[in-house]
Amino acid sequence: MYQIQTLQLSRVCLFKIKMAITSFFRFVCLSLFTFLSAQSKHLPYLTSPYLSPTTIFPNYQKMLQSFKIFIYKPNKPFTYETAAESLFYTSLLHSPFRTENPDEAHLFFVPFSPDLSMRSLARFIRTLRMEQPYWNRTLGADHFYLSCTGIGYESDRNLVELKKNSVQISCFPTRNGNFVPHKDITLPPVKNPQAPLNTTARFLGYVMVNGGRESTLVNELSYDPEFLIESQPSDQVGRSKFCLFDYEVDVTGIGEALSLGCVPAVITDRPINDLPFMDVLRWQEMVVVVKRERGVKEVKRVLDRTWRERYEEMRGLGVVASKHFEWHEQSQPFDSFQTVMYELWLRRHTIRYVRREAWFK
Repeated sequence: MYQIQTLQLSRVCLFKIKMAITSFFRFVCLSLFTFLSAQSKHLPYLTSPYLSPTTIFPNYQKMLQSFKIFIYKPNKPFTYETAAESLFYTSLLHSPFRTENPDEAHLFFVPFSPDLSMRSLARFIRTLRMEQPYWNRTLGADHFYLSCTGIGYESDRNLVELKKNSVQISCFPTRNGNFVPHKDITLPPVKNPQAPLNTTARFLGYVMVNGGRESTLVNELSYDPEFLIESQPSDQVGRSKFCLFDYEVDVTGIGEALSLGCVPAVITDRPINDLPFMDVLRWQEMVVVVKRERGVKEVKRVLDRTWRERYEEMRGLGVVASKHFEWHEQSQPFDSFQTVMYELWLRRHTIRYVRREAWFK
C-alpha cells in the first residue's frame, strides 16, 4: 500500500512539474512574441515591403513553372516608342512564358503599334473576335495590351470591351482617366544609366527639375537651405533623406530614389492609384504623400515627423523593393519584367462578363 501511495504521489509531482514547465514555456514564448511585435515597429529587418510576404515567393515559383501567354500576330511589324515598352515586349517575345498553343494559355497578348488609330484598333479587335474563339469566351477579360498613352473611353463596342475588360499595361505615370485601378498595370520607368551612387544623407529633401512645367511649391522650396534643387541628377540625391516629386510635373524617378535610400515624397492633392506594382508592394510604408494645398510648411512638418518616427524603416523597405525596378535586356528574377508578369499572373482568373445591351442601346 505504501509503495502504491508513493507511486501515485510521484506521478502527481511529475504532472505538476510538467504543467509548471509548460506554463513557463508558454510565458516565455508569449513574452518573446510581444517583444518582437513591439520591436518590429522600429527594426526594418523585421518587416517586409510586400503586401503578402508569406505567399509571394511560393506563388512566384508557381508562376514561373506554369504561366503561359499566347501572343497574337500583329497586322504589321512595329516598334514601341519608350524604352520600358520595348524592353517588356522584347522580354515577352523571348520568355519561357510564351506559348504557341493558345489552348494552354492563361492570358492572350494583343500587340499593336502605338500610333495605330482608334478606328484601326477597333477593326483589329473585331478581327480577333470573328476569326479566333478566345476573345468571345470572356469578352476580352483574359487579354492584355501594352500602351503608354492608354486607351480612352470610346463608343465602339470593340474598344469598349478592350478598355473595360482587358488588362492595360501603360507607362507610369498614366494620363488622367486612362487607367482603371485594380485592373490595369503600369510599367516602372527605365532608370537613368548615370544614376548617382548612394552616400550618407545630409539634406532633408532633394528635388530634381527637368525643365518642364514649373511647380510653385518647388520654387518656394528652392529658398530653403534644407532642400536641394537640381536640374540634373548628381551624387546629392544619395545625400538626401527624402526625394520630392511633384505628381503633376514628374514622378518617373521614384524607382531610382528607392534604390539610393532616398525616401520618395510625392506632392499631390489627389489619390495615387497607378504606382507600379500596387498589387505587390506596400507603397504606404515606403512613400510619403504630402498635400500641395497646404504649402511648404506642411511639407516640412510631414517630412520632419516622418524622419523622427519611421524614416529608417521606410528607407530600408524601399531599398529592398528597388530590385523590382531594374530592367535588363535578359530578364532576371524579380526584376521589372518578371514582376509585371507576376501581376498578370495574379489576374489570370479575373473574368468580367459584361451586359453588352447596357452599353450599346
